[in-house]
Amino acid sequence: MTSSRLTLTARAWKLSAAMLVCAVLHGCASAPNAHPRDPWEPFNRQVSSFNESVDEAVVKPVATAYQHVTPELVRTGVSNFFGNLSDVWSLVNNVLQLKPRESVETLLRVGVNTTIGLVGLIDVATELHLEKHREDFGQTLGYWGMPTGPYLVLPLLGPSTLRDAAVLPVDRQGNLVSGLDDVATRNSLTALGLVDLRASLLGAGRLLEDAALDKYTFTRDVYLQRRRGLARDDTVPPASPAEERYDLPEPDKSAAPAAAPPTKP
Repeated sequence: MTSSRLTLTARAWKLSAAMLVCAVLHGCASAPNAHPRDPWEPFNRQVSSFNESVDEAVVKPVATAYQHVTPELVRTGVSNFFGNLSDVWSLVNNVLQLKPRESVETLLRVGVNTTIGLVGLIDVATELHLEKHREDFGQTLGYWGMPTGPYLVLPLLGPSTLRDAAVLPVDRQGNLVSGLDDVATRNSLTALGLVDLRASLLGAGRLLEDAALDKYTFTRDVYLQRRRGLARDDTVPPASPAEERYDLPEPDKSAAPAAAPPTKP
């Protein structure tokens, strides 16, 4: 079972790379009156529909069984463990973004949770009010001025943007699990991490099914809003160009300019 899930994951990476090349080279024909950040909506909707089918048939049932069978204390420990591993890559990206306070806090988080927290199983750092600063390489490129590009849905991997999809191999190398030499351990941890992540989203999935009239539109808008929120947390260096923004309204050119204040004689 673990081997098949890992094979599926490897195929997802290859398929996502192929789809990314397709999007770049062929433009994935824009829909008329398309959302300004989603010019490839027809293509994205097809991939999203495929992802939902795979999730309903395979991923969601496994995650549901994991949630029902595994005690909450164990699930919390698993989530904390993978969260601690992700803090290591966040530390690298905080340093690359020249954020001294965030870098120091993340370094302390990793040190405390790895030692006192028993290799991250217990989130001691949060109890000590050491804030979590989650960063990835896509955010780092955005910090240095690279625009996000259009919204893009990747096979099996889900919502992304053109920039973030292009740097997925870099983020994958930043995952400490992928660097393990023992294949069996690496595959088991990768599968466990994927199942734990999906299990943590079961509640959000039910809420989405109940609330959204159009799941695709709702998911896209929430994802883009979240990425914009993360970008606002970044301080762009003065010499760097501002990150591309699609969400701001066009200025009203018809409006008269504000009158200048009268000058004193």
